[in-house]
Amino acid sequence: MFIRRKHRDIPELNTTSTADISFMLLVFFLVTSSMDSDKGLGRKLAPLDEQQVEMRDVHRSDVLQIRIDERDSLYCDDKAVTLDELQQQVESFVASRQTDRHIVAVQTDRTTSYDAYFEMQNAVVAAYHSLRDRMARREYGHGLEQCTPQEREAVMQRYPQRISEGMPVMQATEKGGRQ
Repeated sequence: MFIRRKHRDIPELNTTSTADISFMLLVFFLVTSSMDSDKGLGRKLAPLDEQQVEMRDVHRSDVLQIRIDERDSLYCDDKAVTLDELQQQVESFVASRQTDRHIVAVQTDRTTSYDAYFEMQNAVVAAYHSLRDRMARREYGHGLEQCTPQEREAVMQRYPQRISEGMPVMQATEKGGRQ
């Protein structure tokens, strides 16, 4: 005796609106979420072509040395300073030099934290911005942000950002060896 099984149809799900709903959810999350933009430091890199590089003799008095050690301690010309003191020293140093006769030399330790490095860079850039803004107010009667492109270029030429970053170093350990 053969028992014949009945073939049962499996009910299908109606998925026509699933694609519409998922697309609307995707659009909703894209519109409502915020995209964090990366922040960085604007720097002009040295040219690749060695013929474009101009070699100059630099006097020690035209170099302001900034150093951050492995404990994130900040030094300016081998004197411990705070970020506010660093900004003041950079301002007075750059203001006292001729247009292209100064260099701010930065040296870090390989174990220096990024936060300490970033705060130091912010202090240096704030010093340049303060000098430029003061000059714009003195020369043109308004702040740097309101300057025309020609006025802004004149201010930037008077106070060019000349920052030299050396290779990070490793501090000697207590036993006299390298880490």
